[in-house]
Amino acid sequence: LVAMSYADKRSRPNFIFFIAGMGMCFLSAYINTFFARYYGADIIQATVEIAPAVEETMKLLPLIFYLLVFEPKRGEARSAILFVAAGFATFENACYLIENGSSRLLFLLMRGFGAGDMHIVCGAVLGYGLLYVWKRPWLKTAGTFGLLCIAITFHAIYNLLLSVGGAVQAIGLLMPVCTVFAGIV
Repeated sequence: LVAMSYADKRSRPNFIFFIAGMGMCFLSAYINTFFARYYGADIIQATVEIAPAVEETMKLLPLIFYLLVFEPKRGEARSAILFVAAGFATFENACYLIENGSSRLLFLLMRGFGAGDMHIVCGAVLGYGLLYVWKRPWLKTAGTFGLLCIAITFHAIYNLLLSVGGAVQAIGLLMPVCTVFAGIV
């Protein structure tokens, strides 16, 4: 917030979207815990079944609000999409580091890049997909739901692979990194 007060006016919205992403991550933790307790889910069920649906839906909310209220140009919306996802990933990784310590530094670095890239990929699918489907009124609702399902599925596969351990865990950590690299190419 202090940095945002010193930033020029053109970059302030990026700070707001980054903070919105962090806020959505914070709220997601409480909502995940509520649903995990309500359904009596163990840690694997909560990680693979509940967290992806809650987190991707929460990441979608600031984007939908931004698109509905401000009706931004395509270029303005692109940065919002990425900053919400980056804020979410940053807060989640900070919480993970605080919770688990830094005894396995290599794993934490790999997880940081993997989870960060996974949230960026899911955010890009949601955000850029919304920019496409919202141009077609007949596709708004079904398209938004379909994009959300794609993001939830990618997130769930990532979490499932990470929960297994061993070589499968390494594949899970590399999956979003390779997806981002393929998207750049």
